[in-house]
Amino acid sequence: MKGKKPALDNVVPMKGDSYRPTPPAPEWFPHPEAVEAWEHLAPVLIAKNRLEPHHEDLFAAYCVAVGDFVRFSGELAVLGNYYEVKTRNGLQEKKRAAWGQRQDALATMQRIGALYGMSPVDEARLGNGGQGSFLEELEKAMRGGAS
Repeated sequence: MKGKKPALDNVVPMKGDSYRPTPPAPEWFPHPEAVEAWEHLAPVLIAKNRLEPHHEDLFAAYCVAVGDFVRFSGELAVLGNYYEVKTRNGLQEKKRAAWGQRQDALATMQRIGALYGMSPVDEARLGNGGQGSFLEELEKAMRGGAS
């Protein structure tokens, strides 16, 4: 064909075709596990239109929690969940600090992850396309559930 070859900056995307490159993980991430979570999950959320630029800071907090969960789980796998201490009543088992920190990271993951549809229930909730019409649902119920 004759004419100038198209460049990516002058190609108009088709409707519904919205490609956005995955932004790099924040430089302030405290450990490589958080970077791995970002690199693994961010492209998936972008493809589902759930990670907009103004939501990246909250998603970064989620990735840090994932990284913490992975690190503390590894520490507990090596050291065990409990340690023994001598008391006046004999030996007692105490939970390691990493056990509580892992629980905190998991709670953070669950709380923030729900906003991004990270569990099957949350994904179904986000994927239903909105609230629907109350009147349509009421009419459907009045007809006995038939459409």
